[in-house]
Parts: sequence; C-alpha cells; structure tokens
Amino acid sequence: MTNSTKNTLRLTVERMAYGADAIAHTDDGKTVFVTGAIAGDVVEAHIVQAQKNYLRAATAEVVEPSSQRVESACPFSSICGGCPWANLSHEAQLKAKRDNVIDALIRIGHMEPSIAQELVKPCAAPSKPWGYRNKVELAFKRQGRRAIVGMHAHTEAGADPMVVKVDSCPLLAGRQRKVVKAVSGALGYLAGSCDITLDRVGIRTSAKTGDLEVALWTAPGPFPRAQAAKVLADATKATSVVRVLTKGPKKARKVTGVEVLGGKGMWRERLGGNTMMLSAPSFFQVNTAGAQRLVDLVLEGLSPTEDDEAMDLYCGAGTFTLPLAERCAWVSAVESYGPAVRDLRRNLDAVGLGNVEPIGGDAGREFPDGQANVIVVDPPRAGLAPDVVKKLSAQPARAIAYVSCDPATLARDLARFSAAGTFRPTSIMPVDLFPQTYHVETVCLLAHKE
Repeated sequence: MTNSTKNTLRLTVERMAYGADAIAHTDDGKTVFVTGAIAGDVVEAHIVQAQKNYLRAATAEVVEPSSQRVESACPFSSICGGCPWANLSHEAQLKAKRDNVIDALIRIGHMEPSIAQELVKPCAAPSKPWGYRNKVELAFKRQGRRAIVGMHAHTEAGADPMVVKVDSCPLLAGRQRKVVKAVSGALGYLAGSCDITLDRVGIRTSAKTGDLEVALWTAPGPFPRAQAAKVLADATKATSVVRVLTKGPKKARKVTGVEVLGGKGMWRERLGGNTMMLSAPSFFQVNTAGAQRLVDLVLEGLSPTEDDEAMDLYCGAGTFTLPLAERCAWVSAVESYGPAVRDLRRNLDAVGLGNVEPIGGDAGREFPDGQANVIVVDPPRAGLAPDVVKKLSAQPARAIAYVSCDPATLARDLARFSAAGTFRPTSIMPVDLFPQTYHVETVCLLAHKE
C-alpha cells in the first residue's frame, strides 16, 4: 500500500468480506473495507470513514484488475444494490462463500481451523449465475406528482435512499426480465393520475407454472383498486395482482391484510412433485432450483423412513414439510407467521396429506411434545434462540438438518450445540442460492452422539 494523499490509499485487495465490500489492509495492519473492488485488485481508494480499528474506502480507480474480475451482465450493477459481486467470476464467488462460512465457524463458533476446513464442503451451484430469481422487489419514490419505480441504489449508511430506474433485471428468468419495465411504467402512470404511495412492489414469476404476481405493499387507507388492477393487468398480463396492507414502524411493519385486486390472489411454484401456493407475504426462496437443492440435501442427509416421526421448525408454507410428510409417518410443523401457516394448511389440503400437525406460534413456546427421529430447522437470519437449542439437544433424534441463511448465527448456534454435548456437526454444505451477491445458504447436518 502507498499513500498518495492524506485521504487516498493504494490498496491490494486480499479477499471478499461477508458483505458488499472487499478487504485490504494498510501498512500498519489496519483493516480497510473497500467498496467497488474485488479480491486481487490493486486500487486507488478514497477514505470515506475512519474508525479506531478499521477504515471504509470507496474505489476511485482500479489500477491493476484482478484475474478474477469479469464484465458484469448488468449495466446497473455498480449503482444498484442487487448484485454487488457482479464483477467477480462465479468460480471465485463460490470459493469466497465457502471461505466466509469457514471464517465464521472459526471466528464466531471458535471451531478448530482444521475441523472447519474438513466439515465445509465446496459451495454447490444449483442454478445459472444469472436469470435465476423468481422474485424481485422494486422501490417507489415520489417526486412531486411523478413517481420513480425501480431498484434500490447502493448508498452509504445514513444517506438519502435513491431509486434507480431500470429497463430489465438480468437476475430474473429470461422471458420475465422485461416485466420490471412494464410494472415501473404502469405504476408511474398510475401515480401520475392518482395520489398513491407504495412502500414497495413485489414481483414473483414462475417458469414452471407460468404465474406472475404483482404485490403492492401499502399502508391501509383509500386506494384506486380497480384502476391499479386494470393498469397492471394490461401492462404485464399478471395472473395475480394483490395489495398487502401493513402497519407500524418501517423496520417492524406488520401485515394486517391482503386485498385481491385481480386474478388468483396467490402465486404458484412447482417444487419436486408438488405445486405450492403462496400468498404475497409468505416466504419462498427466490431461487427455485436452489430451493430444490436444499430439499434434496436435507432428505439425503436425514434419510427419513415411513416409520419416522419428523419435526419441522420455522416451516413456512411447507418447503420441507411436504416432502417429509410424503416419507414419514408423522410431521409436527411449527411456524409463527400467520400468512405462512394458512398457506401451509392450504398446500397440505391440496396434496391430500393428513399426517401433518401445523402448529402456529413461536418455535420455543410451541415446541412439539413428541420425540422426533429426524428434525429440520430453517430459522430466519437471527438463527435459533438459546431455549430452542436446549430443547433440540434434549431430543433423541438421530439427525438434525439445520438450514441457515447466515454463517454468523449458524456458527454461534453450533457452538451452543457443542456446549450441550448431544449433537455434533458431520457436514456443512454451502449452497449458492444468490449468485452475484455475498449471501450464502448452508445445510448443516448434525448427528446424535452415541
């Protein structure tokens, strides 16, 4: 590293962080988080924030590009926040994701480096690196009587959020990429003729069922329902147009209802041999091929039999519940989110599975009374609460499949399982459900200690 001015550094970038930035170090060893760079780059970077133990910098010039640097398939990737790793080759992305899982296990889970290296398998790539998403979300921002509808721009913390208007999103499947432009144009027209404000706009598509749903997230109150339905249906040929009503602070808004403005009022996706029906507020993985790989890995790891009782915590609308019920004698399925519980019941009825007990409520408070042979846990980013780890550790199950969307909370929870002494991890498979981003899903298998 060479200082060229007081606020500019020449940096050799070492690796990707678990985030949008890359990591370098100053001559005196201070960590620098660098925006706009990838591992292997030599860059000139401006310091934008100086803390006691680290710096944040923004790339001004790539002096020597990394051998891993590629041309992004999206012209907006440098300003849109949706694909921060778009200039990193897919092979390098897979390696960086595995490295970040290992780093979390060592740094947060206090796992021996040699054990972490042995447990974590090469990152699986179940889908194409572009055109894999079944869902995108658009931002809505008013400017007087006009409205901008587009992608969230990458902005520094505390800065005014910006919206980038785009014609298409290459992360969406090929035939549906242009739907972003159609929805943006339709809502821009609607906003010009009606005084509407939207929190966000969800677009879900399926190449397997042909479904296309547009969900308008708004506060309760007057709304041009018929006009919105007509404008969006004409522009997109959507099979479903819904309005999701929310209340509360921005970071903790709660869904108070869903209004069907047009079409089916739900979105369908095919997973394995089942067609799942989901309401707009319900979670489903944005990568259908990736979701199928997660299901396959869980079933392969647990090897459920027709005599087994299974437990599925944080089960959502039934991604793992349905295939478990097709193989096991009984499944106890726990989910706290009301819309997902309703979708789960509907999906079970649709396929005629009566050997499942859907349980609505918190996984800790509503922990099933029975003793399971196999267990699946797929918690949100916050991971497992300490009381859930304690209750799981008291189960006689032969195996637990822990599906995680955050390496840090997975590492923390594995340390808690280790302290309890009942289950030990036998393999950790990173799965690239989100190419062009730093996010990584993992399937961790834990076996009961004999």
